Amino acid sequence: MAKILIVEDEENIAKLLEATLSMVGYHCSRCADGALAVPKILEGDYDLALLDIMLPGMDGFEVLEKTRQKGVPVIFLTAMQNVADKVKGLRLGAEDYLVKPFETVELLARIEVVLRRTHAVRRLYRYLDIEADLEKHLVTKAGVPVALTPKEFDVLVFFLQNLDIAITRERLLSAVWGFEFEGESRTVDIHVQQVRRKLGLRGRLVTIPKLGYRLETP
Repeated sequence: MAKILIVEDEENIAKLLEATLSMVGYHCSRCADGALAVPKILEGDYDLALLDIMLPGMDGFEVLEKTRQKGVPVIFLTAMQNVADKVKGLRLGAEDYLVKPFETVELLARIEVVLRRTHAVRRLYRYLDIEADLEKHLVTKAGVPVALTPKEFDVLVFFLQNLDIAITRERLLSAVWGFEFEGESRTVDIHVQQVRRKLGLRGRLVTIPKLGYRLETP
């Protein structure tokens, strides 16, 4: 999954962003200083940077100017609502500009759009003889289509994005059903069991007692 650098000096906001993005499968790093963010971007292999403007060391505009040659897409996250600042950011080459406070779902949607545009979002996952095509919303096993419900498809893709990672029922509920889901964890168990049965993943998609599940590397 895509790697995202969060450049934000307000620790609570940075932690919230990291938790939210990690929950949906992105790999995140944090940095609280603009000057320190420059070498991180230039020397790292990030697919996207979420960049605050008002930063210690160096402001977000300077960070973008100094790292633009690396080609890492940038979304500005800022409390500055001045239209001139937004225009400046976009002219410098930012992909998008989001004013705080913002809704998490809007941020996630904008991230996905940018990553898709820059080809950083994988659209096809393979596991043994299983293929999951996100564009076609199609799963095949040994070339034969497998009928999955939309939620079963999302559960499978989430596991494919997080191989060998222990996934709690709560994390699956949040990632697949959303933060506002008011059902019970039994919903997760039923869907995981269906995915395991339909795709022949017994012994691969394993149950972790009192915790959740893990899809193991073949």
